[in-house]
Amino acid sequence: MTTASDKIRPDRYSIFESEEAMRRSNWSRYLCVAAFGCVGLLRAEGQTKPAVQKNADSVRYNIDNCVNEFDGKKSEKTEAGYQYWFVNKDLADGKTLKMSVVKPHSATHPPHSHPEDEFFFVLEGKVEFYLNGRTKVAGPFSSLYCPSNVEHGIRNVGDTEAKYLVIKKYEAEK
Repeated sequence: MTTASDKIRPDRYSIFESEEAMRRSNWSRYLCVAAFGCVGLLRAEGQTKPAVQKNADSVRYNIDNCVNEFDGKKSEKTEAGYQYWFVNKDLADGKTLKMSVVKPHSATHPPHSHPEDEFFFVLEGKVEFYLNGRTKVAGPFSSLYCPSNVEHGIRNVGDTEAKYLVIKKYEAEK
């Protein structure tokens, strides 16, 4: 017998058609949370925006370029899996949101560093985060932060695909 409290437990799928339907529902929720949260964090660099957007922004940003629904045909293959750019650096002044999907026991690249700081948000799987010579394993709904110019890396240490968001603001090209 299913009770009302069973229907709100995340391990019960009775309010969804299937586990896949539940995943799609969670994905959109967590993408929104991650995107809105990171926009605030990336804006915290001392930049402030007026409460009312200028007309130029109203023309530049519209419903067509501000909503990006996942389309596997637009994903980019990598040696370790694929990546999908929800927001590329051309849309929002260098701010980006990318999803990386990495096959089991693989990494997209070796540890490295760069001038931009970077956030990761794990959606699925088990990853090992490397930061300045130390590692930590993290699972779904974990956030990982890498400061500017600090050596870091992320790799899938699980037996299933790992999916994580990469949030970054690129420096303006000179």
